[in-house]
Amino acid sequence: MKGSQSLVRMLEQMGVEVVFGLCGDTSLPLYEAFWEINPDVKHILTRDERSASFMADAYARFSGRVGVCEGPSGGGVTYIMPGVAEANQSSVPLVSITSDIDLRDRGRGTLTELDQDALFRPITVWSKTPVEGRQLPGVVREAFRQANSGRLGATHICLPINVQEADVADEDVYINPNLAVYPAVRTAPERGPVGRTADLLLRSKNPVVVAGAGVIRSKAWPELKQLAELLGCPVATSISGKGALAEIHPYSLGVIGSNGGLAYRHEFIKSADLIFYIGCHTGSVTTSKWTLPADRSIKVIQLDVDPNHIGINFQLVEGIVADAKLGLFALIEEMADRLGGGKADKTDPELISRRRQTHMMAVEDFTSDGIPIRPERFVTELVNVLPVDALVITDPGTPTPYMAAYYRLPNAGRWFVAPRAHGALGYSLPAVVGAHFARAGHQVVGIMGDGSFAISAGELETIARLNIPVVLIVLTNSGFGWVKAGQKAAGGHYFGVDFSTTDHAKVARAYGIKAERVENPADLNSVLGRAMRSQGPFLVDVVVQPLEEANAPVSKWVA
Repeated sequence: MKGSQSLVRMLEQMGVEVVFGLCGDTSLPLYEAFWEINPDVKHILTRDERSASFMADAYARFSGRVGVCEGPSGGGVTYIMPGVAEANQSSVPLVSITSDIDLRDRGRGTLTELDQDALFRPITVWSKTPVEGRQLPGVVREAFRQANSGRLGATHICLPINVQEADVADEDVYINPNLAVYPAVRTAPERGPVGRTADLLLRSKNPVVVAGAGVIRSKAWPELKQLAELLGCPVATSISGKGALAEIHPYSLGVIGSNGGLAYRHEFIKSADLIFYIGCHTGSVTTSKWTLPADRSIKVIQLDVDPNHIGINFQLVEGIVADAKLGLFALIEEMADRLGGGKADKTDPELISRRRQTHMMAVEDFTSDGIPIRPERFVTELVNVLPVDALVITDPGTPTPYMAAYYRLPNAGRWFVAPRAHGALGYSLPAVVGAHFARAGHQVVGIMGDGSFAISAGELETIARLNIPVVLIVLTNSGFGWVKAGQKAAGGHYFGVDFSTTDHAKVARAYGIKAERVENPADLNSVLGRAMRSQGPFLVDVVVQPLEEANAPVSKWVA
């Protein structure tokens, strides 16, 4: 068979359900192979390659399977890179495939010629160009292995047109089926660090756990719940770790940090004598530029599958290199042995509840009838109609701090996604497509600012063409609100941040999508309710208070 056919066959054998991509002339053999073979792999035509990579990223996060995207040489390569970079930095397993010119034409001024491996090497865990057909099956297998082992991440296959057209032996076309679902390989912890961590936790007076996305990727939320209840201590999360513990759980603090963190939650961090980071990068946002904790006498323990993330920002009293699920399982066993069937009860959960209630009662904007609509009021009305098993995706900018702070996830697991690695606008509109194919039957909601909407508006055609029953919510404030709020904090001089107001409902209707515009908070409940009940795609354009005028739960505008 031809190289392109072998690739399609291997994707099918791997159990890949969907590939997101955009056509190009160097991809002609690949598309011919899809047509000839007609595999059990859906190919979703997107309107740009960046959207394809964002869709694959969201698909991977919500499905627990490796995401796959593809695009052509030249411009397609440069367009697909943002989503690949986001997935890689967020440890999301993704395989990106970009076609290329004939290798024999390199160095001759051939249209779309690029050194693809050089471009992708800094933004992937692995990138490879097979130079002949017989190499291709091994490259495909290695791409999935590298994406889905150890520190998860994005990989890249450069697929020259001559390799697509080359002959591949049938016996070389085989796969390792374990590589389709992540994590394919789990790292077990060493016994010594686990035992010492158990002792430190039990000796502490006010420990706090901070959970990150690593808990969700490893599907370790049952173990985290067990640890919280065994130790009796508060559990905070990063934005990416939202869902590591159901936020209605008595020990849940919710999101902490400079974006979406609340003062009462940070008080628990400040008063702790030990902080235990689990699958959580101690980056600038979660730690509010390394001021949570500011007191360096507070003991810090870290559990992470990537040894390169252990102890990079805080001096540790202990570090555990392990998959979150295996690490927590071993730790729970050690603690249970020491407790002899009892529990530690380090913190009264009523204290968490009382502080939360005090804070919420002090925020008047939850019930405000003010116009423009307060973002807090929007969140309140959204939560009232949102199904408990909805998949929610927010863009950076206006939506993220409010949803991170005030949307209490009722379930543990992956129910919420915000791209946190690079903060690229335009994520959620294409991402809802990936989420839909990842978990069909769940309500998918994408929330974005109007700046984000304009970047990815072309994917409205994709959503309309496929009649995907998603709800899109645009928070309209006629500017790049995050940057404008940062400019206000820096001195109040606004430059290059304002743009004209668009009626996004009219734009959506031009694509054949049902849509309504909301300017009065009294109308939010009914319009959002209709959107949730719609059998097809529905866009709601909500005119909200500008971010620079709002009381946003943000403590630092520059990460």
